[in-house]
Amino acid sequence: MIGQILSTMLPVFLIAGCGALYGRYRTPDIQGLNVLNMELFVPMLVFAVLADQQAPLQEYARLALAATVVVLGSGIVLYPLAKVLKLNLKTFLPPMMFNNSGNMGIPLLVLAFGDAALPAAIVLFIVEMLLHFSVGLYMLDPHTSIVQRLKLPIVFASIAGLAVNLGGVPLPEWLLETLNMLGGVCIPLMLFALGVRMLDVDFSDWKLGMLGAIACPASGLILAWPMIEILNLPGLQVASLWVFAALPPAVLNYIVAEQYRQEPHKVASLVLLSNLGSLVVMPVVLGLVFAAGYI
Repeated sequence: MIGQILSTMLPVFLIAGCGALYGRYRTPDIQGLNVLNMELFVPMLVFAVLADQQAPLQEYARLALAATVVVLGSGIVLYPLAKVLKLNLKTFLPPMMFNNSGNMGIPLLVLAFGDAALPAAIVLFIVEMLLHFSVGLYMLDPHTSIVQRLKLPIVFASIAGLAVNLGGVPLPEWLLETLNMLGGVCIPLMLFALGVRMLDVDFSDWKLGMLGAIACPASGLILAWPMIEILNLPGLQVASLWVFAALPPAVLNYIVAEQYRQEPHKVASLVLLSNLGSLVVMPVVLGLVFAAGYI
């Protein structure tokens, strides 16, 4: 089991470490790379996975429901804690709800459970992203144009991929292979960008960051357990949901907070210290998942 955990986590750490090392001596345009990734490579991967006829997407409806409960429920569960500690709700709750299902989630699930977990990883990622760009932005500014924010390449790719899959439209192998090759670029690029971002850790609000490092995975795991029991998910989806529920906050929370001027320095501490905390949390969760024999 230790070997399984190491074989899963070491590539994640090494690729992110390469990003941190490169960023330490160079100044890569991470914002430009992230834009390229989110507008081109990620949508291609999403479309390729969703459009593949071998991925029976109807089987992932319950997983999508469980992920929705985990994301939105985390805000509800942690609301009393934020009120008691007199934390700014717009600063604290979004990072606790919207996790790192892209930069860390997709690579981690694929490395842990193989290519068979890719459809589940994509479904979880899409659920989190759509909720972030709808509910998440509404939380920061109720006057945000949701329709405008949802005009994203990943949304169009998701709709097109679902239409092709559910409509039974066959795609030529050469096209799927091209999309898979280009889309495959996004996974290591996500980890590399995460490593560069880790250099921006701000320890000035370390207490808030430590609270987030505990509260984020704890709230997700608390909500995942009853959903697994209620929805009777298959083994691979159960394993994927456990990992999804324990993921740290998405780096995108910091970018959005900066855009909306919502105490970005505190959000940065929440995001980055929680991601550092995942170095402890994720091996423990993976160990429990492997020990439980879901895969």
